Amino acid sequence: MEPKQDPRIALLPGVEEPHIRLPPENLEAEQALLGSILVNNNAYHRVGEFLKGEHFANALHGKLFDDVARLIEKGQVVSVITLKTYLEQDEAMKEAGGAEYLANLAAASVHVIDAEQYGRVVHDLYLRRQLIALGHDVVNGAFRPTLEESAMEQIETAEKQLYDLASVGQIEGGFKPFRASLTEAMEAAEAAYHRAGQLTGVATGLFQLDQLLGGMHKSDLIILAGRPAMGKSSLATNIGFNAAKAYREEHDTNGHVKVVDGAVVGFFSLEMSAEQLATRMISEQAEIPSEKIRKGELISADFDRVLSVAHELEHLNFFIDDTPALSIAALRTRARRLKRSHGLGLLIVDYLQLLAPSGKTRQENRVQEVSEITRGLKTLAKELDVPVLALSQLSRAVEQREDKRPQLADLRESGSIEQDADVVMFIYRDEYYLMRDEPQRRAEESDQRFNERHDAWRQRCEQQYGKAEVIVAKQRHGPTGIVRLAFEGQFTKFGNLPADDDRSGAPIF
Repeated sequence: MEPKQDPRIALLPGVEEPHIRLPPENLEAEQALLGSILVNNNAYHRVGEFLKGEHFANALHGKLFDDVARLIEKGQVVSVITLKTYLEQDEAMKEAGGAEYLANLAAASVHVIDAEQYGRVVHDLYLRRQLIALGHDVVNGAFRPTLEESAMEQIETAEKQLYDLASVGQIEGGFKPFRASLTEAMEAAEAAYHRAGQLTGVATGLFQLDQLLGGMHKSDLIILAGRPAMGKSSLATNIGFNAAKAYREEHDTNGHVKVVDGAVVGFFSLEMSAEQLATRMISEQAEIPSEKIRKGELISADFDRVLSVAHELEHLNFFIDDTPALSIAALRTRARRLKRSHGLGLLIVDYLQLLAPSGKTRQENRVQEVSEITRGLKTLAKELDVPVLALSQLSRAVEQREDKRPQLADLRESGSIEQDADVVMFIYRDEYYLMRDEPQRRAEESDQRFNERHDAWRQRCEQQYGKAEVIVAKQRHGPTGIVRLAFEGQFTKFGNLPADDDRSGAPIF
């Protein structure tokens, strides 16, 4: 059966009927919904949460809906009669027929119970029209290549627009009963009770840090910051490895996969290549300096150990993306894809200052760019329901102080990072600064005095050798404090200090 020609399309003589597809709309549903609201204002409350005037295909219907919504929100009763004054002042409504037009709408109304379903139809058709418009933009943009925007940037922009449209189209949210939230909380508590270490979040594998944080919690943005050479990339790698190594899953009675411990880890390495990151992990586990692995300076026994460790690591649920200058939009897309294909329990970003903002939203002000990036990471953590561990650089203000332990104010663009983060941690190694501060003989200083100062310096170096501090400066859901860790620089490996070396092994609160 041939489709009927739309009466609004006039054909020239001798021209065949064109195959033109009009954007989807349902004017009858719009009229029925508006009529229901005019008859019973309770119909508005069933759709007011997700429906707006812009969602209507007919501009007059959309304008009427917005005007009626405004009056109802003010507590006024809206009907054909009470809208008389409104009709007299609105030229568009006069042209449409005025009171007679409203009466026709009221006559076309459906029962108030059905109003929500009609509202969903109107909203769904709006999303379809937006999809069509987005598709046209993507096609037209691809046909007009420019030097300012590469194909990959166009893809990222399209993905962001599609994601934004999906977010706008999500109308299933809103309040849920407290008993549902209570059930989820109790399930998490029960899982923590049965899990080794009794943590509700993903364990870092560093016992004292887990004790202070309770693990890395779902939907949290965790910032790990430090000056260069402090070891923040090494610590993030260690945490990711520990989480992936501990990964364990089981199937419930319905056959669904349930994560019992650990996590599938996604690691965005914007600074190091995937090969360099893998070398670090091999060095850490084999306890062979990474420079020897890179230079091939291995004896037979060392090489056998490297092969054995590499064979163990290849089965880890650890995924690396080393694309440089990745945009926050592209990162979001790739993280969602990883979760769909392999599952995802922990996302690590090294480091956030190397991320680029979305294609067409680049700001001249770097603070605004970083604000967009941190908001994007926090939104991603909530959307994917996983902890996001993002590394960050610190400003040089640290180097100007006598006490070089980092503070929140030392974060670059600290306003947005500190505000969006649920946890802010600093990595600090006193050994690094001590080794660069060897005393020099002062003018006219005696040998005895110089030797005393040099011995005191050497003793401090010995005390701090192989030790590091993780300073938890902000934690939205718990206490702050300092955790002391062991650090083996040649293996880029962080570990737990023996209790005797850590003042009873408890975090300092």
